[in-house]
Amino acid sequence: MRHGIAGNKLGRNSSARKATVRDIAKAALIQQRICTTEAKAKEARKLVDKLITLGKKGTLADKRRAFAILCDHKLVSNLFTKTSPRFKDRAGGYTRIIPLGNRRGDNAKLAFLELTEKEEIVVSKPKSATAAKTKKKDLEAVPSKDETQMPAAKTQVKESGEKDAKDQASKKDIAKPKKVAPNADTEKRGSKFSGIRKIFNRKSSGK
Repeated sequence: MRHGIAGNKLGRNSSARKATVRDIAKAALIQQRICTTEAKAKEARKLVDKLITLGKKGTLADKRRAFAILCDHKLVSNLFTKTSPRFKDRAGGYTRIIPLGNRRGDNAKLAFLELTEKEEIVVSKPKSATAAKTKKKDLEAVPSKDETQMPAAKTQVKESGEKDAKDQASKKDIAKPKKVAPNADTEKRGSKFSGIRKIFNRKSSGK
């Protein structure tokens, strides 16, 4: 007979079951809302409610008991200073379970486990349009580093351009073949040969 056996074993031995329930409770306290299976959510809900009641008492013994379960100093301090004070007007019902439906694959029932009193998240408001315009004007008025360095950059570009032009001109001069002026010796030789040719032509015509 099943006497004195309470709770769901979750298909685990005692140590693995305790670790699973503890991790789900820690995640619920940190995130304020988690998604898990319905069976695990029902088992972790008991531990979360117990921890919040310890935090509402706030004694040193309760802090030690909470630390024995959570094993996290930061989480215990947040539990006693931030989380539990939100439930000071509640006598119970610190958590709720919201069913989600069945999971694809193993067809397990899913559910949300969340705290009924959540911490308000403060969203920073965007600054007014006038302040943004004044900032833009100030930025436009102040010259940027690129603008201050532009004259030097332009001079450097000009100098480099002039150097390139000179190099190209010298290359063109080297590439063009130079015209060699005829020497005096070559002109004399040409004149001698032309005279000899004329003499031979005369002789041949006289015969």
